[in-house]
Amino acid sequence: MNELGLFLRSRREAVTPARAGLPAGPRRRTPGLRRAEVATLAGVSVEYIVRLEQGRDRHPSPSVLAALADVLMLTPNERIHLHRLAKGAEPGFTCMGGATPARTVRPSVRAILDHLEPAAAVVVNRLSDVLAHTEGYRRLMAPTGLLDNPSAANLASFVLGDPRARGCYPDWDHVADQQVAALKQGPFRKDPATAALADELEIVAGAEFTRRVAAVPSLPAATGTTRIEHAEAGPLRLSYETLDLPADDDQRLFVYLPADEATAAALAALAGRDHGGLRALSS
Repeated sequence: MNELGLFLRSRREAVTPARAGLPAGPRRRTPGLRRAEVATLAGVSVEYIVRLEQGRDRHPSPSVLAALADVLMLTPNERIHLHRLAKGAEPGFTCMGGATPARTVRPSVRAILDHLEPAAAVVVNRLSDVLAHTEGYRRLMAPTGLLDNPSAANLASFVLGDPRARGCYPDWDHVADQQVAALKQGPFRKDPATAALADELEIVAGAEFTRRVAAVPSLPAATGTTRIEHAEAGPLRLSYETLDLPADDDQRLFVYLPADEATAAALAALAGRDHGGLRALSS
């Protein structure tokens, strides 16, 4: 799979000519920058950009990577991801070293969850298995069906394979994109456990999964806003932050906070608390 080319193309299409200091010009058919424009700004040939995006060259030099990162205006996190994709194309090494996905949460991490109450927070592994969560997260997600079988709860399987997820997430397409991006962020099919989950998702989700694997870059958003239709609390808008735990844990902590006063009040009522216990984020 050509993850490097997919990432470069998606970021090229995200940079407008105006941001790059170029005139938009008439009859522009492609979103973002043309390959020729990227090539000129990066000091390489158009043919080389085509080879990179098509996966026929997966080993750009550090100087070329730096030039492309500058032209595409990559964030620090995106620059790190670009470097990992380029190094990951080299055979013979995997950062996971054959380690199986972690399924236990350290006591200190569970203590952090306790201190995060009443906020909704959840710890997942690289398969998106739900490993631990706050009571606030249970109140938020239990009505959706995600936690019906706590020992088998998996965010990717729920979002992509459970019909109830579409009613839960008004922006289901975006949420599904993010779940696929998260699965692809690591070794993906080079990891037996992730490959097995991908095989299951190909069966239960079909084209909704496979076309995303081919089209969605492997870099999920670390922050953002999620909308949820809650059976009791009604429509909710939640801002989330992703905290990566140490590499040995191979786990992520998601924390959800109300994005507006209406959501803060609804969550407080759901928890039977005073509204002041969970405030909306200020912009």
